[in-house]
Amino acid sequence: MFDLYGRGDQMIDGGLVTIKLCLTVLPFMIVIGLLGASAKLSRHKVLRLIGESYTVIIRGIPELLVILLIYFGGTIAVQKIAELISGESARVDIPAFWSGVAALALVQGAFASEVFRAAMLAIPKGQIEAAIACGMTPTQIFYRIKLPQLWRFALPGLNNLFQVLIKDTALISVVGLEEVLRMAQIGAGTEKAPFTFYLTAMLMFLAFTTVSLIAFHYLEKRASRGITRA
Repeated sequence: MFDLYGRGDQMIDGGLVTIKLCLTVLPFMIVIGLLGASAKLSRHKVLRLIGESYTVIIRGIPELLVILLIYFGGTIAVQKIAELISGESARVDIPAFWSGVAALALVQGAFASEVFRAAMLAIPKGQIEAAIACGMTPTQIFYRIKLPQLWRFALPGLNNLFQVLIKDTALISVVGLEEVLRMAQIGAGTEKAPFTFYLTAMLMFLAFTTVSLIAFHYLEKRASRGITRA
C-alpha cells in the first residue's frame, strides 16, 4: 500500500504534469492580465469595452465549460481552417495539455487583469504627473514608473490566483490529461482503493500549494525591500 500498489511512479508523473501545466499557464496569465488591465484603463472607449467584455464574459462562465468549449470547439475550428487551406478533409486533434493551457490562461487572465488594474491604480498619481512633466512618453512611463512598482502591488493577488490555478488543473482531467487527479482516478478504479489514491492526490496538491506560498512570500519580501510598512 505504501508504494500505492505499484502505481507510485504514475502518481509522480501526474504530479510533474500538474507542475508543468501550472508553470506553462503562468506567463500567459500574466501577459493576458497586463493586456486586459491596460485595455480597461485605456483612454480609448473601444479598448475599454473590449477589456470589460472579456472579463465579464470569462468570469461569468464556469471554468469547466471554458475547458470543454476550447477542447471541442478549438478542435473543430482548427480542423475547418486546415480544410480551407488544404482543400481536403482533415482530422486535427488539439492535445489535452494545450487545451488546458489555453482555457486556464483565459480564465486566470481575466482575474489577473483585475489584480493588475488595482495595482496600476495603487501607484501614486503624483509620480505619473511628474513623469509627464519631465516629458516622458506613455511607453516610458509604463516601463520606468509603473512596471517596476506594479509587481509589488500585484504579487499578493497573483499569489492567490496561482493557488487557485494549481487546484484548477484538476479540471483538465475531464479531457483526458493524465495529471494528479486523473492518475488518482485510474488507480482508485483499478486497485479498488479510492481513499488511498485520493488521499495521496490531496497531499500532493497541499505540497504544491505550500511550496508556491513559500516562493511567493519570498518574492513579496524581495519586492518590498526598502519600503516602510505601516
